[in-house]
Amino acid sequence: MDIQQRKLSMRGLRTFCAAARHRTLVQAADELYITPSAVSHQLKKLEGELGLSLFRRDGRTLALTEAGEMLFDSIHEPMLRLEAAAGQVRARYSRASLRVSVQPFFASELLMPVLTEFYEEHPDVDLSLDASDESKRHMPSTADVAIRLFEEPPGDLDSRRLFPLSLVPACSPELREKLENRQQRSNPLFPIVVHSGRPDAWKLWAHQSGIQLPTTGSIIRLDAMSAIVQAAERGLGVALVPLQLTRGPFAEGRLVRLFKHALETTDAYYLMSRNGLAERPDVKRFCDWVLRRFGQDPLQS
Repeated sequence: MDIQQRKLSMRGLRTFCAAARHRTLVQAADELYITPSAVSHQLKKLEGELGLSLFRRDGRTLALTEAGEMLFDSIHEPMLRLEAAAGQVRARYSRASLRVSVQPFFASELLMPVLTEFYEEHPDVDLSLDASDESKRHMPSTADVAIRLFEEPPGDLDSRRLFPLSLVPACSPELREKLENRQQRSNPLFPIVVHSGRPDAWKLWAHQSGIQLPTTGSIIRLDAMSAIVQAAERGLGVALVPLQLTRGPFAEGRLVRLFKHALETTDAYYLMSRNGLAERPDVKRFCDWVLRRFGQDPLQS
């Protein structure tokens, strides 16, 4: 069959565009919400369909061949317009759910308690909420809108900053009382709860605060903020918890601050939508509501 008569896979072309933008299989996989091996398979399949090499592979990075450059220049913008047009048609002629990705602890502590307000204001908008992914620097390709932590949000998304992340050392009232009775707060010996995604957070806190960390004592490592807060509430140790997201446990007395100093991280929560979707009616309504509700430090609202 002549190459000009071969039908090319739209999925393969979309994968090619992601790989061409990011120049790594891992980042392309993150955007498309598939595995790097699946990205590699789809690229090889597309190259087979074209009978051309589109990338030169150099270790973990990808470089476009001359043919790859030509293909990317030709289809990148049309692919973006095609996705945006499909979203507009869906929004106008069907009652599809707005797909929202939110990191789990933000969802449980800030979003879910007030989500009925959004439904009361916009009963015609259906939300499909995914709160299963705690990773940073990642917006699932299946989401229209996301609320996630970033140092700097990706340039290919419409992003608006909500508020910075501050972490404070907190524990149960019983553990703080025990430490105070031992008169060890100047050089405390306390078990530490560590977020495996932020292994250096306690060292950064000690550097900023000037307070020496204990050189002995147990360390508990957990990979989810909800589990970390629960461990602190139950007296298992002292944890660095997000001040803006734990107002409930502090107000209810389940958590108390062990020290006043907060670790000011370089991360902030961002509200993001895919390029071309910002003016879609359901996206705009949800984003406007989120900005009104969380568009400033919750501690000041």
